[in-house]
Amino acid sequence: MASFLAAAVLMISAAGPDHPAPRATVGQGVLVGRETDGIRSFKGVPYARPPVGELRWRAPQPAQPWDGERDAGTVGAICIQPPANGDNGVGPLPMSEDCLTLNVWAPAGREGPLPVMVWIHGGGLNNGSGTAALYDGARLAKRGVVVVTINYRLGRLGFFDHPALAAEREPGEPAVNYGLMDAIAALEWVRENAVAFGGDPGKVTVFGESAGGALVTRLMISEPARGLFHRAVVQSGLGRDEGTPPDQPRRDGGASMQARGEAFADTHGAKTAEQLRAIPVETFLRPAPNFYGGDLLVRDGLYVTEEVEAAFASGREAPVPFIIGANSAEFWWMKPSDLSPYGALDDAMTEVERVAFVAAYGGQAGYDAYVLSDLVFNEPARHLARLHARNGHPTYLYRFDVVSAAMPEPHEGATHASERQYVFDTLTASPWPTAEMDQGAADAMAGYWTTFASSGDPNGGMRQAWPEFGAEPDRLLEFTNDGPVAKDVPFAERLDLIEAYYSRVR
Repeated sequence: MASFLAAAVLMISAAGPDHPAPRATVGQGVLVGRETDGIRSFKGVPYARPPVGELRWRAPQPAQPWDGERDAGTVGAICIQPPANGDNGVGPLPMSEDCLTLNVWAPAGREGPLPVMVWIHGGGLNNGSGTAALYDGARLAKRGVVVVTINYRLGRLGFFDHPALAAEREPGEPAVNYGLMDAIAALEWVRENAVAFGGDPGKVTVFGESAGGALVTRLMISEPARGLFHRAVVQSGLGRDEGTPPDQPRRDGGASMQARGEAFADTHGAKTAEQLRAIPVETFLRPAPNFYGGDLLVRDGLYVTEEVEAAFASGREAPVPFIIGANSAEFWWMKPSDLSPYGALDDAMTEVERVAFVAAYGGQAGYDAYVLSDLVFNEPARHLARLHARNGHPTYLYRFDVVSAAMPEPHEGATHASERQYVFDTLTASPWPTAEMDQGAADAMAGYWTTFASSGDPNGGMRQAWPEFGAEPDRLLEFTNDGPVAKDVPFAERLDLIEAYYSRVR
């Protein structure tokens, strides 16, 4: 394979007199892409066999070769998921179980090898795709990187177990975390084929948001993923989230993943593995599995063997440069009194702790508005940053507080997922109108992210210096409407209370 990579080249042949079509030779065959405005794209590229029939709920298998040339001008199907309902993180239909494809953008005429950035989309492990216009990689590629976006199995097709499936598995056979396995299979494909697009397989950055960020933290602690990436970025990716083995009850007393899977299958009369694999795919969407409530997060014992926080605390995470951060008002619409797994996070507070928390947030209204954002995102980001820096690895913490004047939501901070169009510099895919200020923020974020992918340090050029967390403890870069600002971690006293609370209850 190494000799194949050394010989892999990106060739140009004419699709017409005025519009040459790029061709890339990968391990499975020849791809015919498109070139627009100096960027070559290859879309809908299979990185694994379709996980259908007997391959449903099995580890991804290598993609099969094809004869002749394969057109790579159109994105593939999104993975099975509920209706998008306007979510701009979801690409176009159709949807299918046959969805394990990726998309590549690379600058034309640039001398390689170039850094590679692999995006893992969010969506609560229930929805989303790498095919959304929001994640178009062309604007990042113009900055001298190769961008790859992937689809991975979602919901009960991507994260699931059942006693009948467990009974048929061979000893040591990978199971349960199929969506995570897909991400690793995609990274393996990138390692084998990056050269064909001018990319450097030894300089891969994995970056993801929300549930995609949670997958990145799991890649950081997963032995099968070790060496497949060399920098990591976690955007609003939690950090203190927990999972238990599939056959054991959750720490909060909830039923195990296998028990939940069995209860779901019973409603459809499925008892055997064969019957489970015969269930129509749309059936798995009703009711939607719960991301934070025990249906999807799990320690499978092979790909994920411990909690993320515990692995970082013991220095067992990947020793790579690391960016992590969150938005200023992630869950502004969700109160801790709501009946949800997130709302239960403060249930164990003592009366003394609750009084201190409410005072730190300036009263009950402030507590209700911001404590869940801090419990789920901001304090865990600071905590993982501290641990990674303590372990001697380059670490950069950020806080995103850019709020477009046209955003229809309450303007008291940046809501969950609102940083994505700035990172990708895809403001045309924003759900609300944008202005000159927004383009400045997009230029800054895309610049920091691509510089980090190149060198492992986001600093460079004339941009505001971003403090390295080990050298300048508890200092971060805050993205604001007026530009990036280096400062002490905001509201540190609130995060200190949360850190003490988590230490007590866990």
